[in-house]
Formats: sequence, structure tokens, C-alpha cells
Amino acid sequence: MTGNLRQVFSKAAGLRYHERRTIGGNAPEETPQCEPAKTMEHLLLAIFWIAWCAFHSGMISVTATEFFGRRLGTHYRCYRLVFNLLAVATVVPVMLYGRSLDGEVLFRWEGFPVVFQVLLLALAGFLFLAGARQYDTLQVLGVRQITTGESHGALTEAGQLSTSGILGVIRHPWYLGAIILIWVDYRSFTMATLVTNAVLTVYLLVGTVLEERKLVMELGEAYREYQKKVSMLFPFKWLRSLA
Repeated sequence: MTGNLRQVFSKAAGLRYHERRTIGGNAPEETPQCEPAKTMEHLLLAIFWIAWCAFHSGMISVTATEFFGRRLGTHYRCYRLVFNLLAVATVVPVMLYGRSLDGEVLFRWEGFPVVFQVLLLALAGFLFLAGARQYDTLQVLGVRQITTGESHGALTEAGQLSTSGILGVIRHPWYLGAIILIWVDYRSFTMATLVTNAVLTVYLLVGTVLEERKLVMELGEAYREYQKKVSMLFPFKWLRSLA
């Protein structure tokens, strides 16, 4: 399936490949793909990821949610669930295309660095679990909105600002966990891996800033005071408080 995706996207971009060649009287050998073709494939991958990120952010933006809220009326309670389903359905083809790209291994987690990889994976897992203790998972999935008919920006069950647990250390544990995870959840890195991770990292950082603006709009001065006391992603303020 991934091979078919690669052929479809490559033909759409006007690429042509010569997969086999004959050297002298010897049997045909596999011909490595030319550098311009590889560059175009990685460029396409970046474009696909950027398009997905733009679609994902646009669907959950204040402008979009207010528009659909007015148009859908009581049916808007299903919006978050539909948004999540569309996000998953549209990301799968991009992931499959990225995995179909061959390339030289630029870095591999092996030997002693594997210790750091495991530690970072454990940290990412902790951030997700600690965040789940504070957030309302049913609201994140879009189920709570359907059962209650209410929707709010704060991810806690009551829709109020919470500063307990991990949220007293950093404001966005899931964003930080996701950034860590995409960089350590691979055994090896190719150029396709780097393109994917770079785009997603920028997207998560931008998404964090946009999420901050939405929370300030919804929670007002209370969230501004929270911003002054707790760091956004890296716990600098919490570490200073321990000194």
C-alpha cells in the first residue's frame, strides 16, 4: 500500500524513475534514485504535513468554531468528535507516504544513547499520564460535549482553570510530551523522518501559542496570572522556585 501511495504522489509531481539498469553484459541492477527526485519527494512530504497541520489548526481555530457553532446549532456538540475523526483519517495517508520513502540512515538509536531514548520515552509517558489526571479525556475525545451539550476551551471536566498536579509545573504537558515523543519514537532517522519531525515540532510550538491565546480569551485575567507563575513548556519557573 505504501508503495502505491509513493507511485501516485510521485507521478502527480511529474517524477519518473529508472529502477533498473544494465552494466556491460551483467544482469540488471537496482539504480539508486537520483538526488533531484529524492529532494522532490521530501518536499512533497513537507507540503503534505504542512497542509495537514493547516487543516487541523484551521478546523479548531476560534474563527472556525464560532462559525460552525452558529451554523450547526445544537448539532455543534458533535463537532469535536468529528474533528478528531477527520484528523486521524487525514493523517494516515501522510504517515504512510512518509514511511514509503527510502533513504540513508542519518542517525540510529543504538548503544549507550538508547538509555537516553528510554528515559525520554518514560518522560513523555509520564507527561501524558500526569496530564490525563488533570484533563477531562472525554472532552478531549469529543464525547463529553455530546452527552452534556457544553463545550469549553479549558480541558478540565468543570471547564475551569486547574493549577494542581503537573499543571502547577508546566501549562501544557501534552504538547511537551508530544514533542519529545516524535523525536524518540524511532529506531533510526532518515531525511523523511527529519522532515516529518521538524514540521510537527514547529506545528506543536505554534499550536501551543494559539492555544494560549484561546485560553486567555476564555479565562481572562485568571489565566494571565497563571502564565506569570507557571512556565508554558519547560519548567524554568518551577525549578527556580525550588532553588
